[in-house]
Amino acid sequence: MSRQWEAVIGLEVHAQLLTESKMFCGCRAQYLGLPPNSNTCPVCLGLPGTLPVMNRAAVEMTIRTALALNCEIPEFTKFDRKNYFYPDLPKGYQISQYDLPLSLNGCLEFEVGGRVVRAGITRVHLEEDAGTLHHAGEIHTSSFSLVDLNRAGVPLMEIVGEPDLRHPEEAPAYLAALRQTLMYLGVNDGNMEEGSLRCDANISLREKGSSVLGAKVEVKNMNSFRSIQRALEFEFQRQADLLEQGRKVAQETRGWSDLEQVTVSQRSKEEAQEYRYFPEPDLPPLRVARDYVERIREALPELPRAKRVRLRESYSLAEDQARVIAESPEDAAYFEAVVEAGADPRSAANWQVQNLQALCNASKIRVADCRIPPVALARLVQLVDQDQVSGVVAKDVLAECFVSGDAPAELIASRGLAQVSDQRQLRELVEQAVTANSKAALDYQAGNDKALNALVGFVMAASRGKANSKMVSQLLRERLPRS
Repeated sequence: MSRQWEAVIGLEVHAQLLTESKMFCGCRAQYLGLPPNSNTCPVCLGLPGTLPVMNRAAVEMTIRTALALNCEIPEFTKFDRKNYFYPDLPKGYQISQYDLPLSLNGCLEFEVGGRVVRAGITRVHLEEDAGTLHHAGEIHTSSFSLVDLNRAGVPLMEIVGEPDLRHPEEAPAYLAALRQTLMYLGVNDGNMEEGSLRCDANISLREKGSSVLGAKVEVKNMNSFRSIQRALEFEFQRQADLLEQGRKVAQETRGWSDLEQVTVSQRSKEEAQEYRYFPEPDLPPLRVARDYVERIREALPELPRAKRVRLRESYSLAEDQARVIAESPEDAAYFEAVVEAGADPRSAANWQVQNLQALCNASKIRVADCRIPPVALARLVQLVDQDQVSGVVAKDVLAECFVSGDAPAELIASRGLAQVSDQRQLRELVEQAVTANSKAALDYQAGNDKALNALVGFVMAASRGKANSKMVSQLLRERLPRS
């Protein structure tokens, strides 16, 4: 009989910080789109005799993140040299943090499958990024690689999670919640495709009920939520098959192949002692004053979970509405500006979530970046709620104004799209509907409520969507009384 295995998963997330300059020099932190090796200086090239200077903004962003993740901020921290020899690491070592990081002992709460999961955060520390390699096949048919050091030295924050995840589907949910938090804090842009947010996963298996950990495998090269889950699902099955066969799982680093949907062995897993950590001699230890930490704490913005709760409670929104609106702080601010402009909160939420959000998703932009200002959407919502324009017409107007940038209310007025509520006009349309749809009229009188929809639909089509549908339904019921 096969054993039952439990996964033990921990994520290591690297986030490039949104600073103006690199971590230890004055070169720009922006490196994408530049000619290779053009954004470099003697410091980030690792030339002999150069000295690093610490980026204060990067330190503050790391502390801000750590506080948002409920971490402790020690009074004393230092940087260390992590020695390993990669072609995209020009110094031959990376300035990182080892035994005295900027923060310790935090946690992140997130939701998956309708349940709340609380995962520990071991530490949030600061280091510098390496350069990038362009391998054969990307730019040339020959078998060689080229090194671009534009990225070398960009401030990189590492968030090391505790091995508290037990199912592969928890990993993308954890990362999504962390990514949203980083974007709310303004410390990272959340772009996984471009590599400014990267995730490595450690996974081992053990028998259910056991506290003994198995051999740990690190999985790299995952650049989307889907690939993270699929890589962990594959690795779970691979390790389970080995254990079922009585074989050992090798402690190693493996890469995920999106093309083949498999993990591939890359190298044996390094231990801490193999990096030969020692204190960075060119940077003084850093004492973090308590009043400095408290000033950063007081300046923290409202975080995603707190914002969802406030939106739900303050505006009587549904949970799903609050979740979509709070996806970004800018979109949430857009919604509150619509309400402040006079729209009913629940109506405003419906229009933003169901209609405007769909248009934005199709155009791959955020709601806050669309061409319809909050005051214009508020006026459209008011017109619909006041029965001055039908919902069908309003949706069409919204779609057109989304492209043109015109004001919805002005477009409605200029084209005569205001809702028809005049009873005389509506009675004439009702008579036309009954005459043209005699079977539906008889079916309704016989007790078929759905037949009324066909009659209402005829009136709406005849009026080009301008008829007041509520009044039409009422007039039809009066015109077709049931015995």
